[in-house]
Amino acid sequence: MANLDAPLKLRRRTVVRKKLATLRADGLVPAVIHNHGQESIYVMAPELEIGKIYREAGKHHPLNLDVDDQKFLALIKDVHYHPAKRRMEHVVFQAIRRDEKVEAEVPIHLEGEIPAEKVGLMVLHQLDHVEVEALPKDLIDEFKVDASVLAEIGDQITVADLVVPESITVLTEADHPIARVVETKAMISEDELAADAEAAAAQAAEGEEGAEGEGAAEGEAKPGEADETPPEEPAETK
Repeated sequence: MANLDAPLKLRRRTVVRKKLATLRADGLVPAVIHNHGQESIYVMAPELEIGKIYREAGKHHPLNLDVDDQKFLALIKDVHYHPAKRRMEHVVFQAIRRDEKVEAEVPIHLEGEIPAEKVGLMVLHQLDHVEVEALPKDLIDEFKVDASVLAEIGDQITVADLVVPESITVLTEADHPIARVVETKAMISEDELAADAEAAAAQAAEGEEGAEGEGAAEGEAKPGEADETPPEEPAETK
């Protein structure tokens, strides 16, 4: 594991734009530090080192950055990857102050076994992190949630179910689902087939009832309808 409290040493760079391809080919990742409205600082770091840091620090753990004789406390705000190679291409740091609240993304971890999965149901994971606001010292590495409540179709965990320290404000909507138990595709198909069969049976029953009604009405005179049989003509008299 990386020591996230140890200073991350970054080197300044003058290479920009199209020349960055050469820098990446040498195993370096270009980065920038946004510094409270001041001029941004362009830096770089070895890909393996900064990749390991990002996997553990994410966008929630404050990092100590060393750039020559300057020191910064910062969060990783954004990371860009090559769409095909999935290699890290660029990192954006945001310098922060220890006495000012910051916004960060704290991951969510479902703990324990999920009963719904044991019986063949599907659990839809809809949120893997929440947006929070806190002082840098109060930021936590993750929110842990008991997954054993996910047992039957319709069971869900929402942001409101998170246990949040008083020093942290969650910015994500409280009713936003984190995980929910839903039917599998096979179950949905079975339900659709059953519904189609019921609809077909109901339609057939309606057809039979209609046919019986038509048969009973055949040959019956309608109310108010005149008898079409012509009257007998009187016999002629001589």
